[in-house]
Order: sequence, then C-alpha cells, then structure tokens
Amino acid sequence: MELVEMGGLPVVVAGAGPVGLAAAAQLLERGLEPLVLERGERAGAAVAEWNHVRLFSAWSEVVDPAGGRLLEAAGWTCPDGAGYPTGREWAQAYLQPLADVLGSRVRFGAEVVGVARRGRDRVVDSGREDEPFSVHVRTAEGEQRVLARAVIDASGTWSTPNPLGGEGLPAMGEHAAADRIVYRVPEVADDRVRARYAGKHVVVAGSGHSALTALVALTGMAADDPGMRITWVLRRGGVGNAFGGGAADQLPARGALGQRAREAVEAGLVSVVTGFRTEAVEREAAGRLALTSSAGQRVTAVDEVVTLSGFRPELGWLSEVRLELDPTLQAPVRLAPLVDPNVHSCGTVYPHGVKELSHPDDGFYLAGMKSYGRAPTFLARTGYEQVRSIAAALAGDHEAAERVELVLAETGVCGGAGLFDEPDGGTSGCCGPAPEVLTFSVPR
Repeated sequence: MELVEMGGLPVVVAGAGPVGLAAAAQLLERGLEPLVLERGERAGAAVAEWNHVRLFSAWSEVVDPAGGRLLEAAGWTCPDGAGYPTGREWAQAYLQPLADVLGSRVRFGAEVVGVARRGRDRVVDSGREDEPFSVHVRTAEGEQRVLARAVIDASGTWSTPNPLGGEGLPAMGEHAAADRIVYRVPEVADDRVRARYAGKHVVVAGSGHSALTALVALTGMAADDPGMRITWVLRRGGVGNAFGGGAADQLPARGALGQRAREAVEAGLVSVVTGFRTEAVEREAAGRLALTSSAGQRVTAVDEVVTLSGFRPELGWLSEVRLELDPTLQAPVRLAPLVDPNVHSCGTVYPHGVKELSHPDDGFYLAGMKSYGRAPTFLARTGYEQVRSIAAALAGDHEAAERVELVLAETGVCGGAGLFDEPDGGTSGCCGPAPEVLTFSVPR
C-alpha cells in the first residue's frame, strides 16, 4: 500500500469512554481523522453501569484538555470545577456532549471483534509493516471491515470483572450460582435493588474502594433492617490499610468513605472474615449458598454475594496483533514494571506515553485502564496523557510525543486512586483553576 493511501485512513479508536473520546479529540487537534467504534448505544456505556457512584475527583480533574477545548468551541460550559460528579453526571454533562460534537466520527452499536494487518495473520512477516490494520466490526446490520492507519484500544476492562474464585478462575459452583452473585456496586436507591437485599445475608468480597462503597451502601440499609446481615470477605490476612488514610487522606471524599466503612465495622453492622480465598460456592437448603475457602473456612447461610475484586483485560480479539505484554500483569512490557501492584503504588507510576505503550505491530496501542492489564487502579488524567502522546507521535511530532506534560506526585495513601499536580501550577483546561492535587479513581 502506498504511504499516501495509508495516511488517508482513519485512526480507529475502540471504545467511547473517557479515554477513547479524549483520543479522538487529541487526534482531531492534530489534523488526524479518528473513528471511534463503541459497542454500546451511548458514550460512556460502561460508566452508565455505575451511574450511582460518585467520583473521588472534581470536574476540573476529569475533563480532557483537548476534549474541553473542542466542547468550548461548540458553546459548552464546564460544570463547576470544584464539584464531584457521579458517573451519571460525568456521562451526561461531558462524555455524551463530547461524542455529539465528534458527530459521525463516533459510531455506536459497533463492536470491534478482531484486529489484524490486512492480508496477514500473526505469523506472516512479508510486507507486514506496509499494510494497514484491518478492523473487524460487528453491527446490527452484520459484519464490516474498516481499514485503519493505526488502532488505539481504549475499550477498558469493565466487561471482564475478576471472578469470586481465589485462583483467578471462577470458584467451583460460581457459574451455577450466577443468579445470586453480582460483580458491580449495588444501587440501593433503586427499589428493585433494595428489595433484592432487604432482610438477607449479603457477602461483600473485595478490599478496594468499590468494596467499601458497597459496604457503606448496604450498611445504610442494614441500620434500619434488623433482618439484614453483612459479611465482608477479604483475601488478605487482615484489614490492614483497606480503610485508607481517613482524615489524613489527601482525597477528602475517599478518606470519608473509608472512615464510614470503618465505623460500620466497629458498630457491628459488618462481620469481617480475612484470609479467605474462595474455592467453592455450594447450594444449601432453601436455595441459600455456602462459600468455602481453600483453607477450609466456611461462610454459610448466604443469600447474595457482591464480588468486587477488580478487572482484567479482554485480549481474545487481539490474537492476530503482535503484542508485547508482561506475562504476569498483561500490560505492555515497558509499562508493567511501573504499575505492578505488588511493588508500586499508583502514585509512583510516572507519566508515560507512546514509548511505553508501543508494540511490535507499529501503530497499535493499548490506552486507558486496559493498558494497566490486571492492575486495580488507574488515573483518568494518566489516560489523557497517554493519548496526547500517541496522537502527537501519529502526527509526526515526536518531540511532543516524548515530552511529559503531566507530573504525578507520590502519596502514601493510594488505594483506588493516585495523586498528581499540573506541571506549571496553572489551569486544568476548561474547568478553571486546578486544585493543588488532582486525582481520579475508577470504581472496582
């Protein structure tokens, strides 16, 4: 294929979430044509599944600079930069308007089911770099193929939550008990959801901030429902720092959440079981469940289970792309050492871009949460910096691609979020002056 023909092709972005739409805005500013393919029917389709959860971060921290500029040019006004949006507010007031401005460059109901080099499978070397990417798409009208000069996979990990089982695989009996297990934070303000948990013994499995959010929501119900029981199951040997830094947390909203969860435990509204790695889920009498750990512990008479143990990347549809992934974390090999959750906190992951995100198939990038593989935390602004660098590289501005335009500050209280400052202490795009510390947390 001639280079001029390759240059006339779009850059395909998989996913119309925060990072995918930011990628489109960054590409457009660089004079490149993006094409965003989203399997859902609206922008932020995954965000819509946690509509009721309030972010730890203010509006000034969750709007991509290029996206903000594009919206402002269309007459959009950013919400109060100091306010903390819920998922619903984030999607309605920012993500969907950004998708609307991008217009036909965003296609909904278009699921990317495969990516390859045109006419080449994974093992073929001859002429590989001269061919565009062939993106296979499933729509209501049937299958389509889109040729692309580059591909940015910003599809996230929301659709592939980790199982309840402690081995990384579903526990024995987990699938059979699917009618009693959810992998999302329950929206207890919904009457149907409240009816599901009222008067029941509910197990919450997980130690992150989504688990704390679920505990606070459910104990709010239990305080007025003497028939309701809540058991918190953790794989770790003790609660440790699961509650976060409380009043010392540099994210006040996150600290307050941990404090409320601690108070619920201390008030006896929650029974805590530690060192519990679920091995089996069994049916008991009257349809109730029993959870058994690999050490032989048992939690019995369970009615409902809320599993919040993180997510993992879906890589099956990338089988024909030559990726270079860390064998443990499933993140790009040059990025993985920075985000290994066994070694680093999110505050130690320095800003990075195209260099850390490149793969053997030149022009293919994992960005956003998916780039962190199985790591449990991610910063939205880190994703925005990733796609800024990628867009610059694709436009041939290698100096800008290598330049760091985001400075992260370490924090001893990390958990579900990390901290960073604007490099010049200036503004954060359309939402006015940035606070001293900017952060974002993805529910998990």
